[in-house]
Amino acid sequence: MSLLALAERVAREAGAQLLEAYAGPAADVQSKSTSTDLVSAADHAAEELIRSRLAAERPDDGILGEEGADVTGSSGLRWVVDPLDGTTNFLFGIPQWAVSIAVEDAEGVVAGVVYDPSRDELWAAERGGEALLDGRPVRCSDRTSLAEALIVTGFGYDADARAAQAATVAALLPEVRDIRRFGSAALDLVWTAAGRYDGYYERGIHHWDVAAGGLICERAGLVVEELPAAPPQGAGILVATPAIFGELQRRVA
Repeated sequence: MSLLALAERVAREAGAQLLEAYAGPAADVQSKSTSTDLVSAADHAAEELIRSRLAAERPDDGILGEEGADVTGSSGLRWVVDPLDGTTNFLFGIPQWAVSIAVEDAEGVVAGVVYDPSRDELWAAERGGEALLDGRPVRCSDRTSLAEALIVTGFGYDADARAAQAATVAALLPEVRDIRRFGSAALDLVWTAAGRYDGYYERGIHHWDVAAGGLICERAGLVVEELPAAPPQGAGILVATPAIFGELQRRVA
């Protein structure tokens, strides 16, 4: 089984498990870095499922997961997993959350999958291949004007970082068609890959948030670059169509 096929199979299985929890009773919820940074029993259960399935098929690979998995492998490959990206949405009954699974080597991400169980949409890409939605190629938008662009972003959990992010949004909003904030970095990325948005930026995110989605964006024709840290904000990512990337970068970098 190829790495991509394995990622797809496991993402779908984890997504099905999460859908059962999403429709069920209130989850066991805890806070992480701040009172607004939530994690549920469903997050932990999904990561355990993913970790066990990958270990059974690829016992020599490493794995890094948002909810604690950090195993050093011997194969030169490492899986990077966000079992539930968009936990707050999940807990509040908002159908905007996803499973993100990527596998990387020393040169970067080899393959990545983002699965949206609520819509049963599976986004995937391999290094050197096309960006796919349910097996069909997708491309980014051909927008050339920042003034006509629909931009998506996200906010961190720290209050000081949020204040800085609010200032950036306030300055950017008059320069673009509009701005969206839906709360799942993985879906923000793949929706940009398919042209539903024209650009995405966010600071303070983690590798597991963007490993799969970043590759999918690259293979869809988008420019993908790291945003440097801007204290109190951590480093992040900027993704946009080639024609508007530079203008957007100047406004958010």
